[in-house]
Amino acid sequence: MQHRIVVLGAGYTGATAAGRLAKRLHRDDVAVTLVNAEPDFVERVRMHQLAVGQDLAPRPFAEMFEGTGVALKQGKVTAVDVDRRTVTVATAGGEEEVVAYDTLVYALGSAWNDQGVPGTAEHAHEIAGRPGALRLRERLAGLAAGESVVVVGGGLTGLEAVTEIAEARPDLDVALAARGGLGDWLSAKGVRHLRKVVDRLGITVHEHTAVTAVEADHVTTADGTSIPAAVTVWTTGFAVHPIARATTLEVSGTGQIVVDRTMRSLSHPDVYAVGDAALAMGPGDKPLRMSCASGGFAAWQAVDAIAARLTGAKVPTVPVRYFNQCISLGRGDGLIQFVTADDRAVRSALTGRLAARYKEFVCKGAAWSVAHPIVLSVRRRRVVPEAVVAEASPVRTAA
Repeated sequence: MQHRIVVLGAGYTGATAAGRLAKRLHRDDVAVTLVNAEPDFVERVRMHQLAVGQDLAPRPFAEMFEGTGVALKQGKVTAVDVDRRTVTVATAGGEEEVVAYDTLVYALGSAWNDQGVPGTAEHAHEIAGRPGALRLRERLAGLAAGESVVVVGGGLTGLEAVTEIAEARPDLDVALAARGGLGDWLSAKGVRHLRKVVDRLGITVHEHTAVTAVEADHVTTADGTSIPAAVTVWTTGFAVHPIARATTLEVSGTGQIVVDRTMRSLSHPDVYAVGDAALAMGPGDKPLRMSCASGGFAAWQAVDAIAARLTGAKVPTVPVRYFNQCISLGRGDGLIQFVTADDRAVRSALTGRLAARYKEFVCKGAAWSVAHPIVLSVRRRRVVPEAVVAEASPVRTAA
């Protein structure tokens, strides 16, 4: 019998994991199924581009995984029973299907987090996914010259969104509301460049400003100030998919699955969690931040650990560290902030057009790697059956 591996979610981490599993393990012995609500790959790091009217090239999973042996199942995950090892999927046709697994890779990721601020769910827009970005795209297209847009949140997503909107629509009154100082985690060089860009684009920056309420035409700050906003874009962080919290998996206070260094669940060893869905420790014993950068390392580690355990090999340790933070500031400008292994800014940074090209290279590389997973070892080993008893059934690596 084939060992059934089910991957939930086909963002950067889930899609990468599915492709890498298909390359590492022999399809006669392993069935890899990828479950996702949408039929094509969404480049989440480009949602701010989609929101301002740019068209993104479609990347259908059927083409990306053609010939790999990965079985695609389009549908929304509605329940996971980790004790019975089953997943319930509402298919595109409206039917419910129960999918059984021997090993589960949970990569359902995250969505926007309204932080419980009154009016946010009713009036704010988000760009954490394609549906939200398309709704914002339609709303921005309907704005007349001189109308106001406020982006709430001064992190990477907020900076990319506000600069993209200001560059694409110079006729609008664009503002950023940041709880801290503008780019206060960046190096001095990074902050100088960021301020230069927002000044050039005419962006009004409200620093040390907490938004406490959102209305249809304005936001209210903690000190009672009202900031006009025909459109409010909310980018104050991410909230993980709620499915994991509804299971018997051990989860953190944020709903992330608690995993070991190999991305294996501490409570259920047949479950691996990757990307935003996992609470994984990185350099300096700090939790990995929710990001594409973290997700890539997590996917590699999980897949290589699964392959090793199923084939009786030594479980490898994938080095996990950060190198830089890549920020696009419109189409022709950018900021590459170099960081320590545990993600703290150092003095060095790239800025301007070179940084924009660097960021574009990173985005294209991330999308390319989903469809072309890199496996350094080309030698496939046969399985040692007794080594995979805990994983439910014997397999061998691909020949």
